Amino acid sequence: MSVQIEVDLTACKQLAEVMNQLAEHPLSHDALDTIGSQLESGARRRIQTEKESPEGDAWEPWAESYAKTRGDEHSLLVSGGFMQDLLDHFVDDDSAVAGSNQVQAAIHQFGGETGRGHKTIITARPYLGISETDERYIADAIMADLEGAFDA
Repeated sequence: MSVQIEVDLTACKQLAEVMNQLAEHPLSHDALDTIGSQLESGARRRIQTEKESPEGDAWEPWAESYAKTRGDEHSLLVSGGFMQDLLDHFVDDDSAVAGSNQVQAAIHQFGGETGRGHKTIITARPYLGISETDERYIADAIMADLEGAFDA
């Protein structure tokens, strides 16, 4: 008795070729700019309306003593648009980045001690990162760019 097994690897070879093409195709500047814009937009949305981290965790409210000093026009990380004004995105040949280079932005993102003698403790209120909504927009931008590359 004998058994013969025949394996056709044609589909695997075609898949390998597609994967190689994907690996060799850098995202276009337009796609990277779309991604950077989405990251920046997501951070702005979290500051302006959502008041939660990219993972969906609600920010801690102000300390009671600090809340007493805030007027109706103030909300977490919003006081005249200062934090939103610090945000920007940057694109180079192979990456997109959104954020701010200001110390104030970092202390709100990560929390920590600040002020004279580092006596003031700021609670972390992360606003930079990639939410599920951001992931969908970014995936769409990548897919559109790759489809355009294969259509060319």
